Amino acid sequence: MPFLDHLEELRWRILWSLLAIAIGTAIGWFVLERVDVVELLKRPIAPYLPGGRLVFTSPAEPFMLTLKVAFALGCLLASPIVIYQVWAFLSPALYEREKRLIVPALSVGVVLFLGGAMACYEWLLPAALKVLLGFQREDLAPMITIDRYFGMAVPFIVGCGLIAELPLVVTILAALGVVTPQFLARQRRYAIVIAAFLAALLTPPDAVSMLLMLIPLLLLYEISIWCAWVASRRRARRAAAA
Repeated sequence: MPFLDHLEELRWRILWSLLAIAIGTAIGWFVLERVDVVELLKRPIAPYLPGGRLVFTSPAEPFMLTLKVAFALGCLLASPIVIYQVWAFLSPALYEREKRLIVPALSVGVVLFLGGAMACYEWLLPAALKVLLGFQREDLAPMITIDRYFGMAVPFIVGCGLIAELPLVVTILAALGVVTPQFLARQRRYAIVIAAFLAALLTPPDAVSMLLMLIPLLLLYEISIWCAWVASRRRARRAAAA
């Protein structure tokens, strides 16, 4: 296919993805009018709030919060269509073996992301809030705004979902022969530095949240080495059989 035809196809794939996200956002807004998703997201911090309520300092904050949550729901609802558009654009350039590897990996990736986000919501985020708000004094009263709380909680949850994908990414790379478990083990010192950088990037600017993400990230790296070892052994057996 000529280069300009590739660009034309890419343009349409992007347009269809954006349309799916826009429709998903509209559906997300409709859902928010009937299901209190904001109350669900507020649950981890509710025990530490006076009256269980967040405050806002701008008339636009409740509207912007609703719009952001609707957009997030829209992205979630549209993700199958977006993934399909990406796959439809890339699949002609992939070998048959790579296609067989990537298709199940997409399903596993979704499960890992949701599992990491749920683990953060249920355990890591409440633990971080408990430690941070444990320094509260009796002569101080918290006045936490919706913008500040969701600006902390949402990146934290999404970041945990993303780092949960690490074993899957490493397994795919090892199956393709890009990395080996020996290489990953030798680069452990650099992995620790990169993990610290990612933990600082994906979490709010406080040491507690960073450590709560850094520790699982390092554990996932060690799990990834084991996954790479399994994938490399299977790849070696297939090569020997061929």
